Amino acid sequence: MRDQPEQQAPPVQRLRIRYAKRGRLRFTSHRDFSRAFERAVVRARVPMAYSSGFNPHPRISYAGAAPTGAASEAEYLEIGLAQVVDPAEVRDRLEEALPDGLDVLEVVESPGGALADRLEASRWWIDLDADAGAAARAVAAFLDATEVTVQRMTKKGLRQFDCRAAVVSLTTAARPGGSRLDLVLRHLEPAVRPDDVLAGLAAVAVDDTPGAPPLAGLAPLLTRVAQGPLDAASGGVGDPLAAPG
Repeated sequence: MRDQPEQQAPPVQRLRIRYAKRGRLRFTSHRDFSRAFERAVVRARVPMAYSSGFNPHPRISYAGAAPTGAASEAEYLEIGLAQVVDPAEVRDRLEEALPDGLDVLEVVESPGGALADRLEASRWWIDLDADAGAAARAVAAFLDATEVTVQRMTKKGLRQFDCRAAVVSLTTAARPGGSRLDLVLRHLEPAVRPDDVLAGLAAVAVDDTPGAPPLAGLAPLLTRVAQGPLDAASGGVGDPLAAPG
């Protein structure tokens, strides 16, 4: 008869961490990051708590990871510790242990509750090579629509869904060489991603500017600049590490 696994003590402290994916490290997949982070906590000698069972794992909870290829200033996770440690010390240790481009920005004590429940919306910057006027016309047509249907291949096959319903706000401005979209997305099920919104913009866009590249053919640079609770009144995205008020 197989021996029962040793039962691990519950965490004595939980810390919430905000980190960034920058530069070439934006192409890091969630699985790649999780492996890098687990190695980093070992190198940084963070006193992790572990799960019970025959194959114990460090108590790390990931929430709301950005898609591969997107840069982000607002990625979050929570760790459980076997000892009480100064959050600032954990931040400094992890920042030194992780590669440049995976940068720990903030570490705070968890107030309790589920971190994922605090991540209601995301704000994105989408940089395009598209002419600012063409982008503005596509945005106006998109916002005027009551529904914009797009499709995406998922693990369960090709899915069709309305991407307009998740858009809280969408504006555009000119930038050197193109335009920037400022997008706030509500986190719904199924999840609507920035590339889904781009597909929706391409579907509604009608532009006859000579030589203008079609929105559907552009390679955007996606950057998540905020993720957290949605302010229903202002449409802004709050700080999920702030104490709930």
